[in-house]
Parts: sequence; C-alpha cells; structure tokens
Amino acid sequence: MPVPKAELHLHIEGTLEPELAFALAERNGAELPFASVDELHHAYRFEDLQSFLDLYYRLTDVLRVERDFTELAEAYLVRASAAGVRHAEIFFDPQAHTARGVPFATVIDGLWAALRDSEQRYGVTTKLIMCFLRDLSVESALETLSAAEPYLDRIVAVGLDSAEVGHPPAKFAAVYERARELGLRAVAHAGEEGPASYVAEALDVLRVERIDHGIRVLEDPELVARLVRERIPLTVCPFSNVRLRVIDKLTDHPLRRMLDLGLVATVNSDDPAYFGGYVQENLDGVRDALNLTADHLRTLARNSFEASFIDEPTRARYLGEVDAYHF
Repeated sequence: MPVPKAELHLHIEGTLEPELAFALAERNGAELPFASVDELHHAYRFEDLQSFLDLYYRLTDVLRVERDFTELAEAYLVRASAAGVRHAEIFFDPQAHTARGVPFATVIDGLWAALRDSEQRYGVTTKLIMCFLRDLSVESALETLSAAEPYLDRIVAVGLDSAEVGHPPAKFAAVYERARELGLRAVAHAGEEGPASYVAEALDVLRVERIDHGIRVLEDPELVARLVRERIPLTVCPFSNVRLRVIDKLTDHPLRRMLDLGLVATVNSDDPAYFGGYVQENLDGVRDALNLTADHLRTLARNSFEASFIDEPTRARYLGEVDAYHF
C-alpha cells in the first residue's frame, strides 16, 4: 500500500496522456501533428522548459468542451487514488484555453464536475489553484481573475507558472494584490530555471505562502535560513527537473540536501504525462537515487499535508494516517 500523501504541484493539463489526447482529438475534430500515440510519446524529450511548453500548449487544443476537462480530471483522480494520494491541490491554466476561444466557464465547470465529489468517488480531497501564465501580460492576468470571480467558491488560491526566465514575480504584484482582496491564497513558481532571487521576490512582493519548485534556493544560504525559519514549503518536482535539464540526473538532485537542511520540501509530479511518472514514481525514484531513509520519507509525507491548504481537522486525520504507516 503506497504511503498516504498530498500532491501540491500538479498541472491538470500536464496529465494529458497521449492516448487520451488522440481520443479527444478524434472526438473533437482536432488535428495533432503526430501520426500515432508512439510518435507522440517519442516527442516527450525536451531541451529546456520552453521546448516542453511548446508541446504542452499545442496539445491543449484537444480540450474544447466541458466533458473533455471532466475526463482529464477523472483520469488523474483514478491514478492519484491508486498511488495513495489523499489530497490534491490542482493547478489549471485558464488562459491557455480562453486564448483559443474556450470560455472560462467551460474549463472550470468541466473540472468541477470531477472534483466536487472527488472524496466520495475516489477517496481524494481536492482544491483548485488558478495559475496565471507569466509570459503573458498583467492585463491578461487581471482579466482572467475578473472572469474567475463568479467561481471563487471553487478556487482556493492563485499561482504563477509558464516561462520563468525574464518574467520576475514582481511583474504580477497588482494581480496578487487583487487576488488577496478577493480572499484567495497565493503560491508561485520560482527558483526552477530562474534565480534564487525570484524566490525572495515571490515572498516579499507577491506574499506567497508556498514556493513551487524552489530548488535554486540552495544558491543563497541566507534565503535557505529564512525558509527554514519561516517554514515556507517548497513543492519540488524531481522528474520534471531532470526532464527539463534543470538537473543532469536524478542522483544529482538536491532534495536530500534540502531535507537535511530542514527545508519543508515535498515531492510532486508537475506534468506527469510529459515527465515520465506520477507522484509515487517520483517518490520511488528519489528514494532509490538519493538513498532516502525511512525518516526522510516520513518527513516528505508529513510535509505534504502540513504544506497544504486543507482545514485542521482533515490535516490531523491525514497526518494520523502517515504516523500509522510502516515506512
């Protein structure tokens, strides 16, 4: 039985497996630039973040109606439940869809049809985090936030993703300020391809509660000390880091060092259909590559729930499951 865990860094569009992409393309009359599922699988080799994003956004074209988003989310929940995920905080990128003419309501209603009963149907509690594409304009982000206002009962937080280099967190200060006014919590991608200073900027300017990725914080000892002191969680994605050439190989990954320094690191799958594994595969991979101990694994599991946005009674229940687990 897999260890009970929360997944806090998961892009729902990044769970689009090739088989489902082809099925949706056929159903919706969308064209894919690949002759077969195998050919698409072979395309999942990337030089950097941008080469991944190019394919990622190309494949979103198959997602067009509510049913598509529902089936995408349900496919993830089936996998997550089997992998011991008890709670998932799921990113979605509305701008990637509204830019293609897909209404905001279609995206969130489709996802919600799967997520609203996720605990009863799959044993997985869920929350939605709406991400802004940082390589688009602030105006576009504000328009998206405005479109989301009728659905804020379904959204727990805002996030910031896509191409990091050249798009510092401070660019979106006004967007995050408005999100706070609306009662939303905040996270942001930082310190993946961008420098450690982007992590500090996300904390100080955007006032985020959690950093997505954050592996480059180790370049700044003072920042590490601050993150340890303030218990700021980092949602680390090991397979993603290797596939996008941020880390050469899994045995070089800094996760064990991060844990040993006292950072509140968690393990997540990011865009698992593209990066070769879901959250349990990521955990198994770093366990073997980095010789993680039972204490490391227990800490990762506890961190995942402690870093989440769930209510305290639910958190206590899940932490009890971790404490009862034999590592």
